[in-house]
Amino acid sequence: MPTIPWTAPTTPPSNAPAYVMASRFEVRSLTDVPRFLLRSFAAWRQLATAPGAYGASLVARPLRRTFYTLSAWQDRDALYAYARAEPHGTIMKELRSTTRDSAFTYWETTTDALPVQWDEAWRRLAEDATPSGR
Repeated sequence: MPTIPWTAPTTPPSNAPAYVMASRFEVRSLTDVPRFLLRSFAAWRQLATAPGAYGASLVARPLRRTFYTLSAWQDRDALYAYARAEPHGTIMKELRSTTRDSAFTYWETTTDALPVQWDEAWRRLAEDATPSGR
């Protein structure tokens, strides 16, 4: 299971609020996996300079056609600004047709609790994820 470990582009302030998002994406076929993975790396590079990004990790399960992301942000606005900015905005549009299913969950924590552990993200995705409607 290829994993990009938690990477923090900036050092967040101590005991400050943090907005966390976990996501799961399942692509339609194994032939979609390489494209999704390559585009994920482009979005990952964007994260390094995204204002308000506190950290992120990616887990790829290629044979299951599934990708997970976990990220922490200064606030919700910082997360959504990143999602709309390029290249992420275009990548989302490009990959919609190859995505079979996706789910998202969000919660608040403090920067002292970072990095968020994958076990917590997977639990929250299983319990309270918002499906994409696909």
